[in-house]
Amino acid sequence: MRTRLLPLLIILMAGVLLALGFPLAASLAASEQQRVVVDRLDDAARFAALAQFVSESSPGTDERRTTLSGELASYHDVYGIRAGIFYRDNRSMAAAPEDWTVPFEGEGRRAFNEALVGRRSHDPPQVWPWQGHARLTIASPVVRDGDVVAVVVTDSPTGDLRMRILRGWSVIFAGEAAAMLLAVGAAFRLTGWVLRPVRVLDSVTHDIATGRMNSRVAATGGPPELRRLALSFNEMADNVEEALEQQRAFVADASHQLRNPLAALLLRIELLALELPEGNAEIASVRTEGKRLAQVLDDLLDLALAEHAAAELRLTDVGALTDERVASWRPVAEDKGVLLSGECAAVTAWADPVALSSALDAVIDNALKFTPAGEEVTVSVAVSPGGESVDVVVADRGPGLTEDELARVGDRFWRSGRHQNIKGSGLGLSITRVLLTAGGGGIAFAPNKPHGLRVTVTVPRHAPIDRDREA
Repeated sequence: MRTRLLPLLIILMAGVLLALGFPLAASLAASEQQRVVVDRLDDAARFAALAQFVSESSPGTDERRTTLSGELASYHDVYGIRAGIFYRDNRSMAAAPEDWTVPFEGEGRRAFNEALVGRRSHDPPQVWPWQGHARLTIASPVVRDGDVVAVVVTDSPTGDLRMRILRGWSVIFAGEAAAMLLAVGAAFRLTGWVLRPVRVLDSVTHDIATGRMNSRVAATGGPPELRRLALSFNEMADNVEEALEQQRAFVADASHQLRNPLAALLLRIELLALELPEGNAEIASVRTEGKRLAQVLDDLLDLALAEHAAAELRLTDVGALTDERVASWRPVAEDKGVLLSGECAAVTAWADPVALSSALDAVIDNALKFTPAGEEVTVSVAVSPGGESVDVVVADRGPGLTEDELARVGDRFWRSGRHQNIKGSGLGLSITRVLLTAGGGGIAFAPNKPHGLRVTVTVPRHAPIDRDREA
């Protein structure tokens, strides 16, 4: 979820910073240019004041013109700014450099024409750092006796202006980058703070879905809404666990209470059989069904206990444990004429040895039931391809299951319609699934070509995670 939420927050924050940065950069550029324009206007006003005393018909005009030309030349030499004073007919009163004339088009001509009517020239277009040949042209009228007799024109290079704008933009960019880094850090902390309870809730939900009903969420962090959600989730989990506990208690109690009258009933059947002719078919059928019912009650009690008991996980040599169970079942296989072989590599995993032994017994027993004489049942132990678990594979050469039957195998009381004549209650693999799930493992079923069933018991190789500490 963070991978989806974090980019969205970063994009929004980047948009906000850019929305603030662009106007700020434009404002800084306009401010720097305005400062230059004001300086040029002041210079033009000073030259206009000197030019008021230069008249073609007044005595001393040549001396004043020479003084004015010297001022313009010094100004050009020091600042590199072209400056000139031009009559209304475009003739030059004084200019530096001397051969500079009034521009005939562009921004310079516009400023000159505005000054001729007595107005200060409007602000020139904004100069940007990438405009390497841009110049600033400013014009100011020379007024004598209320009439505009000439115009002062300055034409400035913009190199220094563009460098100042670039330096200002660099400061803005550095500030924006620092603000973006702070914003990204804040977004990481914010999303972590918001999403951590969600991740814990997702993890605990998975635990409960896989049978670890005692998992709970520690409602100590995150927004108030998520803390309330965690509390509500814990209440719901408590209610579900209580309901399941009541169900398990009912099944266990019912199984236990039914065993005594059933045992008495079976005893009476045996006594009744003594009064009837030996080999009576009805008595044999009743005796068989009674024993099957007793097996069902025993399996129900085992299932209730398996769902209730917590797994005691520890590092276990799965290969040695499996080899031991194969050796225990080998006499049964030999009596049936089935070859039971094992390739049990020495690998360790986290498991409850008692629960794993019971699960392996159920799977091997199931394989031997359905494998005809002369066929083989193989048991192998190996680390999974990803290295995350240890797989115990029990493969038989029995009739196997169809695709529809594979989808239902392991359900409580389910038995294939083709195998109803084989002894069993339909609870063995269900008990196995419960025992393995409680320890973080699992069981899977697949065809064993060319015929038969392949059962894979999975045990995790990593230590269990303490959800309470993680929360």
